[in-house]
Amino acid sequence: MVWTAFQKYSKMIIQFISGIILARLLTPYDYGCIGMLAIFMVLAESFIDGGFGSALIQKKRPTQVDYSTIFWWNVAVAVVMYIVLYFCAPAIARFYKIPVLCDVLRVQGLVLFIYALNIIQRNQLKKKLNFKLLSIVSVSTAVIALCVTVFMAYKGFGVWSLVAQNLIVAAIPSLVFWFYVKWRPIWTFSWKSLKELFSFGFYMFLTHLVNRFGQQFQGLLIGKVYNPSTMGFYSKAQGLEKLASTSISQVMTQVTYPLYAEVQDDKEKMQNMVKRLTMTLSYITFPLMFILLLCAKPIFVLLYSDRWLQSVPYFQVLCIAGLAYCLQSVNLQTISAIGKSRTMFLWTLVKRIIGIGLVVGGLALWGMNGLLVGMVFNTWFSYFVNIGLVSKHIGYKWWRQLLDLLPVTIASLTAAAISFFCGKILNLDMYPDGIIKLIVYVIVYMSWSIFFKPEAYTYFLTVVPYERIKNFFRFNKL
Repeated sequence: MVWTAFQKYSKMIIQFISGIILARLLTPYDYGCIGMLAIFMVLAESFIDGGFGSALIQKKRPTQVDYSTIFWWNVAVAVVMYIVLYFCAPAIARFYKIPVLCDVLRVQGLVLFIYALNIIQRNQLKKKLNFKLLSIVSVSTAVIALCVTVFMAYKGFGVWSLVAQNLIVAAIPSLVFWFYVKWRPIWTFSWKSLKELFSFGFYMFLTHLVNRFGQQFQGLLIGKVYNPSTMGFYSKAQGLEKLASTSISQVMTQVTYPLYAEVQDDKEKMQNMVKRLTMTLSYITFPLMFILLLCAKPIFVLLYSDRWLQSVPYFQVLCIAGLAYCLQSVNLQTISAIGKSRTMFLWTLVKRIIGIGLVVGGLALWGMNGLLVGMVFNTWFSYFVNIGLVSKHIGYKWWRQLLDLLPVTIASLTAAAISFFCGKILNLDMYPDGIIKLIVYVIVYMSWSIFFKPEAYTYFLTVVPYERIKNFFRFNKL
């Protein structure tokens, strides 16, 4: 988990730096063009993996035949998907009425080949819990991509600098993993192996496909109904919100999924793992989302300049969704680890159909604000469905989960209300107002933690090496 945290937070810092620089060199139009193509790229990538990566991790002892079969399957699907994207690119450009998207999609589509070549190696490293190599490669790649992207943006390449960034982020890990991991595919393809993995992986693929479509569908609507600049403002708001709401959960769940798979037959142990992980995530992420919501305006002006102010209300609404989104993967991975992929798919289909209805209905009634509110309701509805599935199949009852989250929720809301009214009373300028709200929130929240010592705070201290740090300084003082 330490190496995964190093990877995630190093990349988060790099993304912050990248966002600050590129927001001044590029326009919302440039970001909007990439955002419009996101749905087509993520759907194509979903077809390549097809859920077989998760199936290989979930299977306790995959064979060389299993790995080789999935490798050749991935390569074949990548070829097919690129051909589809290549010939559909002109129609997609006409759909958005932006000619440059044709060439952009054809070049960015090369990522599919790169992605297909290193899925097996990446999954082998995850299965062996070799997160050290994954982290070092990921962070090094992010630094190189940042340098190249900033240089190209400075030279006036516009949207093509973002395309180059995506290609570099895909290419460097593929090269490193290919030469570091000694595994090589053999010239074999087993329909028996494919069928065996297919029984689990197929529903994982459908779940992943429906999820990615649902997550990107609002981008498709915004790109069609509004101009690329509006799409750019939305993309920037969503990107920062996702960075905050998922940064911590991805660190933990990337490590815990292989562990879930190992103890999938011990429901009591899984219940305890889910409880600890959920409470720890909420303790950290809930106050983070409220602070970002309260201080959104100074954060955007400071980081990206006032040309991105239109992103602020989008970002604040998305932060409310982020409170639920940060806990989504905890519950979903639990159901996946015990092999209930068909159940996951069926409920994912229900969630996304309802979600699309909420987003479309919100857009039709109240425009962009209605669309964002629809996203919030969809995210919370999905969360309640997920905890219901965990309640049924793992035994960690839904009402127990909500009760476990209640202290952190009340404390976070109370700290937010006090911070908001302090800002109203003092009526300061933008930056001092943001600083005061941040300080007040931290004081209130930490005072509650230290005074009452809730269970979530205790779990948090077991993740953070608090005692080790304290003993280190005590030893040096002696």
